[in-house]
Amino acid sequence: MNQDVYQYLQWLQMCIQAQEKRIVVLEESLKQLSGELTQLKEKKAIHVDKIEYKFDQLKVETLEGTLNIGLNPSDLSAIEDFTIENQSLNTPSSPKAQMQRSMKIEEAIYRYLETDLPQIIEDTQKKLKMDPSDSYLSFIKDDIIKQLPSRIEYHLKAQTTQNRSPDNGSDIQILIIEALKQEIHNGVFIFLNHLPENVKGMKQE
Repeated sequence: MNQDVYQYLQWLQMCIQAQEKRIVVLEESLKQLSGELTQLKEKKAIHVDKIEYKFDQLKVETLEGTLNIGLNPSDLSAIEDFTIENQSLNTPSSPKAQMQRSMKIEEAIYRYLETDLPQIIEDTQKKLKMDPSDSYLSFIKDDIIKQLPSRIEYHLKAQTTQNRSPDNGSDIQILIIEALKQEIHNGVFIFLNHLPENVKGMKQE
């Protein structure tokens, strides 16, 4: 009986010692974590400014990139910000009228893309002595459509800065549509002309 009590007390003492060792280890870990937390709090936060990417070339080896209408990356360096000082501008048309005008211009260009774009691409390919192909049609059309809203807004603002009266809205609308058509012509030519030779499929003379 005494032997059993002695073994029990011995086992109990071993358990207590093991718990004490475990407490010491946990206290050390807690102390270390507390120190690291203090260091993190004292460190200054890292601030990352806005990151800007500049793309100067159009990659078309796998028909990737952007067809620029109106502005090309190479032209950006020649553009200067213009400011309007001491000019009395005519009162611009209402936002509703601007929206309606923008939608009408967009609809006209959509129709133009459906009816004329295939022929524009074909004529440009002939001019550049390329094998005729409609493989670029969908790519070019989608790229132009994505850029349309910003180009229309640009032209509407440009007309406002030229002191054009809001009363001659139909004239402004016609001018912008014609300007966009010309941009599309130029954009298609630049895009096709800058394709790599192995992509162009040049006609053999």
